[in-house]
Amino acid sequence: MYDLPIFQVDAFTNATFGGNPACVVPLEEGFADDDVLLKIAQENHVAETAFFVRRSQGDYDDDDDENDEDFDYHLRWFTPEFEMDLCGHATLAAAHVLRAHLGHGSFPIRFQTASGPLAVDYQQDGGGWYHLDFPSRRPQPAELPDIISQALSHGPRIVLKARDYVLVY
Repeated sequence: MYDLPIFQVDAFTNATFGGNPACVVPLEEGFADDDVLLKIAQENHVAETAFFVRRSQGDYDDDDDENDEDFDYHLRWFTPEFEMDLCGHATLAAAHVLRAHLGHGSFPIRFQTASGPLAVDYQQDGGGWYHLDFPSRRPQPAELPDIISQALSHGPRIVLKARDYVLVY
């Protein structure tokens, strides 16, 4: 049985029940198995649940990371169906939980993620603002898959793809 703190944060708003909700689960003893993280996300039943582990907890093995010293936390995101490789509002929610509830006072907070390093900064002026600089995913020309083509009433002029498809009409 797991006894974990779970925070629900409404991103992009200062109003309760507004914005875009995300759950945030700080993990003190490293990441649980993926199926456990998925079940927690399913039970939370929001678009994304963010899980983070402090870098010094060290059970995260990422041999491809050349900048292992350049981040504070490992961060992962799960929908109720699968793990995501990038989620902006849940990243901002994780930074908010670290600052407002867990006493993390230095910024930027640096996360290592499946999409590479992400940094969230915080500006106190104007009521407090979080700033996240996303990695660039330049779309490339692509063929439209039949399953998408069949769902459209007419075809796009241009089809591009990065992680997601971009259709230009």
